[in-house]
Amino acid sequence: MRLVLLGAPGSGKGTQAQKLVQKYRIPQVSTGDLLRDAVARKTALGLEAKAAMDAGKLVADTIVLAMIRERLARPDAARGFILDGFPRNVAQADALGTLLSKMGKPLDSVVLMDIDTKVLFKRLTGRRTCRRCARVFNIYTNPPGKKPDCEGGRTHDLFQRPDDNEETISHRLEVYEAQTRPLVAYYRRRRLLKVIDATGELDDVFARLERAIPGTDAAKSGKRAAPARRRRPAKRPGKGNTMAGKTVKKTVRKAVRMEKKAAKSIRKTTRSAAKSVKRATTKLGKALRRAVKPTVADRATAPLRAAGKSAKRAVKRTASKARKATRPSAAKRAKRTVKKSVRKVRR
Repeated sequence: MRLVLLGAPGSGKGTQAQKLVQKYRIPQVSTGDLLRDAVARKTALGLEAKAAMDAGKLVADTIVLAMIRERLARPDAARGFILDGFPRNVAQADALGTLLSKMGKPLDSVVLMDIDTKVLFKRLTGRRTCRRCARVFNIYTNPPGKKPDCEGGRTHDLFQRPDDNEETISHRLEVYEAQTRPLVAYYRRRRLLKVIDATGELDDVFARLERAIPGTDAAKSGKRAAPARRRRPAKRPGKGNTMAGKTVKKTVRKAVRMEKKAAKSIRKTTRSAAKSVKRATTKLGKALRRAVKPTVADRATAPLRAAGKSAKRAVKRTASKARKATRPSAAKRAKRTVKKSVRKVRR
């Protein structure tokens, strides 16, 4: 049994994988656990991964694939394995397929745990983990029993993970839709994909899962699992009247309102600035017109000034004519000049 489980956060992949591990004695290979173990043991791959994480970068796919190769080479993975947390996108799926083909361990099946988004929210927001025994409960669907059954006969010390709030869950579902959903089409084209309804009791879901996996007892016997509750197809976050959809729509509406408000404020500021410029221009124009506008006295004396100028021009013309009329002739001027010269000689 070589299997990959796909599904949104909270779809029950981890719980159902543990049931497969217990029944069929095959390992659940978690890339997160592999990274933590390699870093703790300070292996060569672990040191490379730690360097990337310390630098705030994602661990390269080549490092993760090398860790998977090393893990699947161990004896306990000879009968099969369940991959958890990998692949997360189509590029990783291609690389994984190449690796498994080289190892002679191609996948038998890829199972999609399909579930309604509203149920996912209820599962994730109600999830609680015990600090002592690390068991996971759900206050809605799987609460701890009334009888203390934790370590040492004590009651469970439950806490909620920080990322199990509605806002974080909406973001995780959006990331899942954007990155992991394309894997569904990828594995469907390769005829490896099986889809099961992940809603209902744990045993019912496990029965459906066994029936979908080639080589299991339920698949061989052909027994039908408990019928799944009829429901509408799972809705994607942001499409439909689900909690995730409402959250996404609310965020979009808020962003649109803010954008409209900003645009309105800009238009108002622009109109106000335009009015201020227009008022300033009008005021300046009036001041300039007043500066060059003639006064009442100027307007009253203008005709007198014009008459004075005309009279002055007339006097000048008359004087010029008089001078011309009384001006001696050239002969007289020559005679006068000769006389002046004779007088000078005599002296």
